[in-house]
Amino acid sequence: MTKFSARIERTELAATMAMAARARALRAAGHDVVSLSLGEPDFPTPAHVVAAAHDAAARGDTKYPPLGGTEALRQAVAEKFQREHGLAIRPADVLVTNGGKQAIFNVLMALTEAGDEVIIPAPAWAGYEQTVNFAGARTVFVPCPQEDGFMLQPAALARAITPRSKLLLLNYPNNPSGAACTTDQLLALAEVLRAHPRLWVLSDDIYEHLLFDGRKHVTLLGVAPDLADRVVTVSGVSKTYAMTGWRVGWLFGPAALVKACTVAQATATSGVSSIGQAAALAALTGPQDYLPARAAAYQARRDLVVAALNQVPGIACHKPEGAFYVFPNIAGCLGKTTPGGRKLATDSDFSMALLEEAHTAVVQGSAFAMPGHVRISTATSEALLSTACARIAEFCAALR
Repeated sequence: MTKFSARIERTELAATMAMAARARALRAAGHDVVSLSLGEPDFPTPAHVVAAAHDAAARGDTKYPPLGGTEALRQAVAEKFQREHGLAIRPADVLVTNGGKQAIFNVLMALTEAGDEVIIPAPAWAGYEQTVNFAGARTVFVPCPQEDGFMLQPAALARAITPRSKLLLLNYPNNPSGAACTTDQLLALAEVLRAHPRLWVLSDDIYEHLLFDGRKHVTLLGVAPDLADRVVTVSGVSKTYAMTGWRVGWLFGPAALVKACTVAQATATSGVSSIGQAAALAALTGPQDYLPARAAAYQARRDLVVAALNQVPGIACHKPEGAFYVFPNIAGCLGKTTPGGRKLATDSDFSMALLEEAHTAVVQGSAFAMPGHVRISTATSEALLSTACARIAEFCAALR
């Protein structure tokens, strides 16, 4: 039997993909499955963005792209952060990547060695630990429970830092909890970071425009510009502009780190699709007036699901501040048995039984480093969400 590299052996595929695949298989077998497992906007890519990609292809913009991104797109990213956060970013310090995920990959490849520790507040998107493992570093999860609003507390961060700590990974609004930082909360974390000048910070802002109840996005570099020499900010067009399949993200940070990340990208993939970059440029420089309406739709969906789930015995659902997920606590359902005779010992048992007996796909919280919860994507219609919530309520009511 072939023995693969240690990096492959220690890296697992994300549970979100596995659950989505199981849901597709049941649907293919003729079952009416509502899948709330993937974090993908159900809105279409804006028409003017698609048109820009078509125009780029038609005029022959189909050659190898610049390794770091087109000058126009890097300029647009810099102007976006100037416009939204007052940050003076040089286009030369922007690297365009194959989605936000490659930006994170590049940073970890550029910064970490075997034995380095990467601090990640939990719950956390499974892809972070996956990439840390692949890089050969070690994940240090810091629990951020529901009673703290799923927010990283300064004292908990301070306790997690050791001489081996290399990188802190922040993600607000958060996947899977939807927690969003306030300025004061980020300032408190920045105060801890000032005491540890060797610790780098990656701020994953991919859900930056999906905020509710009048909140505005704040980013670490915006509130603590004195940390600029060790903060790298990651984002992209996937979530805001419903462009998951276009695979365009970016990072910006200190020039030396951006250069190192460019080397990592050159080794892995080279530059990003020229057609995708033309589309991303149109997204950033074109109309933005439709974005509040989309955020309002996600907020209405959040309200629907939170209200419904909090009526279900055994479930307690926090009200997210952003993103398009809810992350309810299902501890009250564990230890019980389903009508199909399954004992629900874990959140994984709950998720699989809900899929196979109630044909509703969610993802277990243990996949996000917080057992006892499930993640539900609200990036679908209110009609489907209502159906899913009704199925969850019926499933839970039948537990014994």
